Amino acid sequence: MIDEILLETEDKMQKAIDVMENRFLNVRAGRANPRILDKVMPEYYGVLTPLIQLATISVPEARKIVIKPFDRNSIGAIEKAIFEADLGLTPNNNGETIMLVIPELTEERRKEYVKEAKALAEEAKVALRNIRQDANNNIKKIEDLPEDEEKKGQNHVQDLINKYNKIVDEKLKEKENELMSI
Repeated sequence: MIDEILLETEDKMQKAIDVMENRFLNVRAGRANPRILDKVMPEYYGVLTPLIQLATISVPEARKIVIKPFDRNSIGAIEKAIFEADLGLTPNNNGETIMLVIPELTEERRKEYVKEAKALAEEAKVALRNIRQDANNNIKKIEDLPEDEEKKGQNHVQDLINKYNKIVDEKLKEKENELMSI
């Protein structure tokens, strides 16, 4: 029973890390990353559609993203969706493609992004603590469990949170280095 709780806890903790990493991708680093367009949903024939289904997205240069729609009639909807997504980027439409130029980041802006990344990492740590609390409560609820087994289970949960907190710190450090490198 404790093994099941530990497996479930580790799975939830890994998902918390995955969510944090995914959210880190939306924190810009001055380099073109097509993942910043993941949340862009143009309206195509009355249906909100992920951009990746409407166009090819390429990165020809370090600070440039080119979007080439499969259907040229959708270019206006894609451009509008990019504006509405509030990415801080201005799309340039030449009739066939949309070009996004990622501006050079100032030192001040880089520091703001680092703060944002730290906030995301802290959210992940809060999620991990909540998962730990749930796991410990589930262990306590097990009937007829000897006290030493309960302690052993809670120690395993603590080992898991230590491991995943370390992962959060490592990922945050990587993101900080990425953001602060010019």
